[in-house]
Amino acid sequence: MEFYFLGTGAGMPSKQRNVSSIALLHPKMTWLFDCGEATQHQMLHSPIKPRKVSTIFITHLHGDHIFGLPGFISTRAALEGTTLLTIYGPKGLKEWLDATLRVTGTYLRYPLDIIEVEASRTYEHEGFRITVEELEHRFPAFGYRIEGEEEKGALLVEELKRLDIPSGPLYRQIKQEPTFVFEGTEYQSADFLGAPKPGVKIAVLGDTVPCDNSIRLADQVDLLIHEATFADSEQDHAGRFGHSTARQAAEIAVQAQAKKLLLTHISARYVDQEQRLETEAREVFPESYLMMDHQSVVMKG
Repeated sequence: MEFYFLGTGAGMPSKQRNVSSIALLHPKMTWLFDCGEATQHQMLHSPIKPRKVSTIFITHLHGDHIFGLPGFISTRAALEGTTLLTIYGPKGLKEWLDATLRVTGTYLRYPLDIIEVEASRTYEHEGFRITVEELEHRFPAFGYRIEGEEEKGALLVEELKRLDIPSGPLYRQIKQEPTFVFEGTEYQSADFLGAPKPGVKIAVLGDTVPCDNSIRLADQVDLLIHEATFADSEQDHAGRFGHSTARQAAEIAVQAQAKKLLLTHISARYVDQEQRLETEAREVFPESYLMMDHQSVVMKG
């Protein structure tokens, strides 16, 4: 599983950073979180194939998070995309997209399913549980918590050898089925498996000031992706515009007991001095990392 950052800027693009979009690459699917203007251009310099994207999660309807969506949807069709595209997002997303596609005469050769999310709802999607909570921004904004299914523990090979159970197809059955039969005797598969491995837990938050729902979504996650629009010296300014500083993002990570924090949504005013944001975050939470466009982070799960 890999997070690939297509756009890490805030508000408007700069020469160093495009506006918001993050891809989640998994062997079974590709997801996007937000789709700011020129996201499809960023994809041209990335491993992401538009027709492979199966799901898009929109955090809120500000332009720097959605203005790339109509172009991406159209390009996906032109590139022979024929499979279902599901888009989760706030109320109003369907009305805006329907009008845009109708007025521009955009023809899609694939089905489009737009799901307008509600706070405190959980959705099951492509083998993951997605929990949605509303954040505190100057516009309705949401965060997403992604939880993978618990994985079965490793085979206890020595225990199997003790019973002279040979390796091969039977080993696969033990991993997949609750019971198995060997030489006329039925066994419980769980007796030959180690402790189960917890599924991956990730939180991707939209624009927000620090709030309780941020902590709730990020509770003990393996990875937290949080905006860090401003430096600590501009905390009051950040709050007026519904944003967080890098230090505040780190404080959320500490309170939530997250394992790793990735900082994004960086204001263009910090060109040539961005490192200060990572430094301020690491003073609070050492596992903080400032993301750049076309940077990726690989994790298990």
